[in-house]
Amino acid sequence: MKFSSLGFPLLGSSIFSSDTDTTQYQIQQRENLAFSPPFYPSPWMDPNAHGWAEAYAKAKDFVSQLTLMEKVNLTTGVGWEGEQCVGNVGSVPRLGFRGLCMQDAPMGVRFADYVSVFPTGQTAAATFDRGLMYQRGLAIGKEHKGKGVNVALGPVAGPIGRIPEGGRNWEGFSPDPVLTGVGMAETVRGIQDAGVVACAKHFIGNEQEHFRQVGESKQRGFNISATLSSNIDDKTMHELYLWPFADAVRAGVGSFMCAYTQVNNSYSCQNSKLQNDLLKNELGFQGFIMSDWQAQHSGVASAVAGLDMTMPGDTEFNTGLSFWGTNLTVAILNGTMPEYRLDDMVMRIMAAVFKVGQTINEPEVNFDSWTADTFGPRHAAVNKGYQQVNYHVDVREEHGNLIREIGAKATVLLKNKGALPLNKPKFVAVIGEDAGPNLAGPNGCDNRGCDNGTLAMGWGSGTANFPYLITPDAALQARAIDDGSRYESILSNYMTKETKALVSQANATAIVFVNADSGEGFIDVDGNAGDRKNLTLWHDGDALIKNVSSWCPNTIVVIHSVGPVIVTDWYDSDNVTAILWAGVPGQETGRSIADVLYGRVNPAGRTPFTWGASRESYGVDIMYQPNNGNGAPQQDFSEGVFIDYRHFDRTNQTPIFEFGYGLSYTTFEYSNIKVAKTQAGPYTPTTGQTAQAPTFGAGNYSKDLKDYLFPKDKFEHIWQYIYPYVNTSTSLADASADPEYGRTAAEFLPPGALDASPQPLLPAAGKSSPGGNAELWDAMYIVTATVTNTGKLAGDEVPQLYLSLGGPADPPVVLRDFARLRIEPGQSAEFRATLTRRDLSNWDVVKQDWVVSEYPKKVWIGSSSRKLPLCADLS
Repeated sequence: MKFSSLGFPLLGSSIFSSDTDTTQYQIQQRENLAFSPPFYPSPWMDPNAHGWAEAYAKAKDFVSQLTLMEKVNLTTGVGWEGEQCVGNVGSVPRLGFRGLCMQDAPMGVRFADYVSVFPTGQTAAATFDRGLMYQRGLAIGKEHKGKGVNVALGPVAGPIGRIPEGGRNWEGFSPDPVLTGVGMAETVRGIQDAGVVACAKHFIGNEQEHFRQVGESKQRGFNISATLSSNIDDKTMHELYLWPFADAVRAGVGSFMCAYTQVNNSYSCQNSKLQNDLLKNELGFQGFIMSDWQAQHSGVASAVAGLDMTMPGDTEFNTGLSFWGTNLTVAILNGTMPEYRLDDMVMRIMAAVFKVGQTINEPEVNFDSWTADTFGPRHAAVNKGYQQVNYHVDVREEHGNLIREIGAKATVLLKNKGALPLNKPKFVAVIGEDAGPNLAGPNGCDNRGCDNGTLAMGWGSGTANFPYLITPDAALQARAIDDGSRYESILSNYMTKETKALVSQANATAIVFVNADSGEGFIDVDGNAGDRKNLTLWHDGDALIKNVSSWCPNTIVVIHSVGPVIVTDWYDSDNVTAILWAGVPGQETGRSIADVLYGRVNPAGRTPFTWGASRESYGVDIMYQPNNGNGAPQQDFSEGVFIDYRHFDRTNQTPIFEFGYGLSYTTFEYSNIKVAKTQAGPYTPTTGQTAQAPTFGAGNYSKDLKDYLFPKDKFEHIWQYIYPYVNTSTSLADASADPEYGRTAAEFLPPGALDASPQPLLPAAGKSSPGGNAELWDAMYIVTATVTNTGKLAGDEVPQLYLSLGGPADPPVVLRDFARLRIEPGQSAEFRATLTRRDLSNWDVVKQDWVVSEYPKKVWIGSSSRKLPLCADLS
């Protein structure tokens, strides 16, 4: 086996002893990909689960008072545009419970006014700062709380970023599972400390926008009958895609959202392996799973497979039809659906609500997703219930300062030939559309579905309305005026003559702003159907950079982008004196970048992904054309865990900028690595059984359908609104509009789906320990190193610990810990990292448990995934 200069094994086919071994491994991988094994019954809540006991007791008290229809009402959305939020479940007026409001959240409160637009998750990840990730989550949670939202639909670990062109990668954090896991956990803690339930999404393998929905695909001319299937093997699932979701569960997240896509040819929202086995059983998740909007494809079958809430409630928008609602009521009455499963669904929902400190008397929602007017219909779908719907409550507090700080501290200095920081430059010439405003206003494009002006937000459901947007042009002009500098800007990529005339002048410092955008698949921007068509800069940004740098010997490039872009043709030009990646920073983008350019903030951001020399260098790409006739497109994740820097290391490629890379205005040295082994005991696989499935309430519901008819004498029936009431009093079969409910459970439910007896605990599961076996988080080693600031300026440094697991099929190194340290000139700081048992383990597909292999293991410490000067063996 060959090794790199750092001692990493150069993988590729050399991880196997022969080409035959490689072929056999690939065949075995593919055979395991296309099928999702069933797992039943759906695990029920654990009253003793760590962090959930008090919430469980409150939920039990509440749920025990509910009628059958009230329980159904809490599991079923009221329908698209049925009430004021993007998702709402029904109320329990008898007990004073107004129902629940679910609202999109990754960058702020969607569809509301007087809210903030935060940096993307990906931008926050670039700070490599746990504290800032938490503060961002807390602020986002506070704003949702102030608007009356119960559940904030974020954070995002699916997509994790398998494919750099993926449309929604910016909503998540990083293609590295540890960095994403930290982002997930800190964001969950922040949101829920603010009193709002966080929702980890999209579970799982939701890595591209193409073919995520049948209807959306058919509108683009693709005749498919089912959504894309992400085919993922067991080992890859655990070591990569499930890893950050496990961190969210361990952090106490209250809800999950299952995805549109299939996994191993089973829809995510009725995939019993994903929901029952991995999430609720192995990880011990105690909260509730909601469907993505219209991602439910069955009634009782999805319930017994682990789904707890359907969003937005109707089978298709504005049909008035639902898989649950009436049908769920009938299913309980005729015995198709076990009563304990409904009780568990409602218990999980209410426990999540109580866990974050909410009560049954929460304030009313004070905004409306469907109109900016003060007065409007409560039920926008049918224009009913005219009332005040918007109270224009300002929830922003001082969050603009935090947004500015994150944007600056996330900025990655990729290149600097001494051009930065700026110090009262004589003449500043700012070039490019990305420096300026959208002429239609910052919110001028629906769901931000355009790329006009500076890029401060992607597009789709993960957006929010800007309260203001400070452009780079505005911020830099203000600074230039204060400095007495000459300042001119050309906010176009295409005024070639005028640009040349400007930047060719003496003493010019040219700052070129360029971008690359993406978003959700229901919007197409310039032929980019959510996913990017390529990895080049938009609006001929590459040509703009090459032109300006040919005319000006001091050209600084600022990139706002949703992921890596190809910089191969110009990054090493002598006239390109500095390059910065500023991510997608939200409303304070101009002041954030000005703070870095002028040295108010010494940059220490680290790139949360790898910058390859070409599109092909990543080894994976979007599936742009279906590959299975009119069936479900099949996307095999046959690269396993080898995405992003793991792929580059495996194939011995030299990236342009490696994962974790970033420069500073000062310099640092690393020394004195030490490894201390702890006294942690041996690992003990979990054994034993759960308790029997509990039920709450009388359990002796009336079987007379007259008791379940719509009460016309009490309130008006709203068309399209989803209710739990039955349609007729003649028979149970006639009461349902779904033929599934006329059959017995034995006719269509898998074996074990109705089993209420005690169930065996999995070895990797915890006994009342959300996140998995608690011993996986035992600290095994403490690793320390000294970091010294050898320069003349104070600055932050981001030491990173990487681990070589040592096995022939393992990545050369994997990130396991990091910190962001503030160090004064000439001073040193200690970097202290912890390696847990999980960090050291591989997933054993035979034992179905985590195992520390016998292969020798090394730790590496340095400033990026490729700059690791310190190394030590683990005993």
